[in-house]
Amino acid sequence: MNAEHSSTVAAGAVLPARQQIEAAASFLEPLVPPTPQYLWPQVVAAFGTEVWLKHENHTPIGAFKARSAATYFRRLMEREPGCPGVITATRGNHGQAVGLAARRFKLPATVYVPRGNGVEKNAAMRALGAELIEFGRDFDEARERVEQLQHERRLRYVHSANEPMLIAGVGTYALEIFEELPDVEVIVVPIGGGSGACGCGIVRTALGSRAEVIGVQAERADAFTRSWRGPVRVVGDHADTFAEGMATRVTFDLTFGILQKELNDIVTLSEAELAEGIRLALRTTHNLAEGAGAASLAAAMKLRDRLAGKRVVCVMSGGNIDRATLARVINQT
Repeated sequence: MNAEHSSTVAAGAVLPARQQIEAAASFLEPLVPPTPQYLWPQVVAAFGTEVWLKHENHTPIGAFKARSAATYFRRLMEREPGCPGVITATRGNHGQAVGLAARRFKLPATVYVPRGNGVEKNAAMRALGAELIEFGRDFDEARERVEQLQHERRLRYVHSANEPMLIAGVGTYALEIFEELPDVEVIVVPIGGGSGACGCGIVRTALGSRAEVIGVQAERADAFTRSWRGPVRVVGDHADTFAEGMATRVTFDLTFGILQKELNDIVTLSEAELAEGIRLALRTTHNLAEGAGAASLAAAMKLRDRLAGKRVVCVMSGGNIDRATLARVINQT
């Protein structure tokens, strides 16, 4: 592995503060209503402790990213009212969020996905009006292509994590967690690009809470984990996980810098553990969770002894799992 990493950060980027997150919450309320946070009886029985689920799979696109792009686009249109359009790379949820926001603000959106990307997520992005282009073997190759093309095509590049206003947007779900459960002791959250975990950490610190923020990654896409734990940031050779929301080989400057300060710990999960998280969500809550969306629940089960007696929130970050993957996961039992 080498010590290279993604370094594309918006010019003049300033870390989001509590005030920006609170402003984003006011703006988002009619667009992305607060999502439910439930203490499911069967989850409590399975864990033997108070484990709440924050249902970001209940947003208008079925994922927490719905919050991020809308907040970003609002600021974009204030600063660049003549913007000709946007371009981004994604495995699905970020692309749907960009498509939804672009449609609302009447901007054309071009979205790059890796070859062989999920058919159903591709269909969802096209339904929102995005121009979809397949390129590369994985998310990072698609992202690198977009970073090459953004100036040539004169489009505004909407990075999936390296934007303060994206983090401010997703941080609104952390505000909701603390408003409903101010004495939460642990928040477990999946990490792909890291914006969700950043929002949780920033809000936790701003409110003076002592809650731990624990991140979750896939063992087969653990560049962030090794970078966070080790002396240097690394680039992985692959991101070979079915949990698309965590399938990245790199770390990003803005989110990595924040999480070096704000993240308390991180746990990695095998593909089998991720699959069991999906089944556990179905059995105990009848909620559909994608691999990344069920990762926090699976991680909490892995950390069950450590979490005993604590008040825990698991972020169910998304529910956009395709039928083929869901059938395979269910048939593994």
